Amino acid sequence: MNLHEYQGKSLLKSFNVAIQEGIVANNVDEAVAAYKQLQEETGTEFAVIKAQIHAGGRGKGGGVKLAKNLDGIKEHAGNIIGMMLKTPQTPGGLNGEGKLVRKVLVAEDVYAPDFDANKEFYVSILMDREKKCNVIIYSTEGGMDIEEVAEKTPHLLHKEYIDPELGLQSFQTRKVAFNLGLSGKAFKEMTKFIASLYKAFLGSDASMFEINPCLKTGDDRILAVDCKVTLDDNALYRHPNLAEMRDTDEEDPTEVEAKSFGLNYVKLDGNVGCMVNGAGLAMATMDIIKLSGGEPANFLDVGGTADAARVEQAFRIILRDPNVKAILINIFGGIVRCDRVAQGVVDAYKNMGSIEVPIIVRLQGTNADLAKKIIDESGLAVHSAILLQEAADLVEKVLKG
Repeated sequence: MNLHEYQGKSLLKSFNVAIQEGIVANNVDEAVAAYKQLQEETGTEFAVIKAQIHAGGRGKGGGVKLAKNLDGIKEHAGNIIGMMLKTPQTPGGLNGEGKLVRKVLVAEDVYAPDFDANKEFYVSILMDREKKCNVIIYSTEGGMDIEEVAEKTPHLLHKEYIDPELGLQSFQTRKVAFNLGLSGKAFKEMTKFIASLYKAFLGSDASMFEINPCLKTGDDRILAVDCKVTLDDNALYRHPNLAEMRDTDEEDPTEVEAKSFGLNYVKLDGNVGCMVNGAGLAMATMDIIKLSGGEPANFLDVGGTADAARVEQAFRIILRDPNVKAILINIFGGIVRCDRVAQGVVDAYKNMGSIEVPIIVRLQGTNADLAKKIIDESGLAVHSAILLQEAADLVEKVLKG
């Protein structure tokens, strides 16, 4: 689950991570009130107006503006709220439709007038699955795309791996500060910043923190000026306060609907819809589709209770994608019996009426033979298979017409 910048900063602040202070606003009047409140609390003269959407590169699309007075607040907030913001990370990129901006963050200006007195860094924390531990990735080249840094100047990208049993050690926070070229007060502030940031990462069950830029101010403070926070959905039951931060307006409507039915669904760009039970089998199914000359149109895990109602909802969600030219249902009957799934497919097919795209059903496991018989005798235009290769051959056949 992704958080907005203002939500991520609130989370960081609760773990004593120093941040650029700001107040979220839903309209121009609230933006003006937020600016006045910031002036009273921080003494800031200027303010930064930041569009709040789940995408990076907002400045490139005109979603981040510096306001130097009250008129600037009104102008920039009025222009940004309600705009369709296009960034390299919104659907379709800069040439796509963009995302609707519903709110802005009014943030204090923390940069020194002498810009050379400021220094921007990049800091992120995530899990390195290959090394099976968390890693802090950091660089002196903050404020720009980290992918570009990794490609053009990889020697400026540092990694600090955290032993899962020992946790983050003091010498590691000092190493980060040293490699960033800091000294004196800024050095000490950075060690505190990294230690608190890692506590926040663990304490919130996050899967990624990205602070870009992490700023050294003119008076040697270290602040999170921007942040991306991604939380582990599977751990949200432990953090109901964080779960309440989910903004479904920023998510794909179909994925939101699928979640409400207990379906794990992710839309892709292919032409073959997938309906599978189990994430591992779903990944293998997408591989077999590609090997058969198709492209998966989605990831869809119906879970272990693939009854008629859930199968029908899965059908409806898949068929909303006009690019789908075939549907492959691949179920391994372990806990759930294949004949029950087959009957669910037949019932769902009949309830929905005419389904124009070909459907391939591969059922393997408990009562697989009985399941195939149910499909074959249903009188419906459904192709059945038992072996995965059979299903792959059928996918290739229907795609070729």
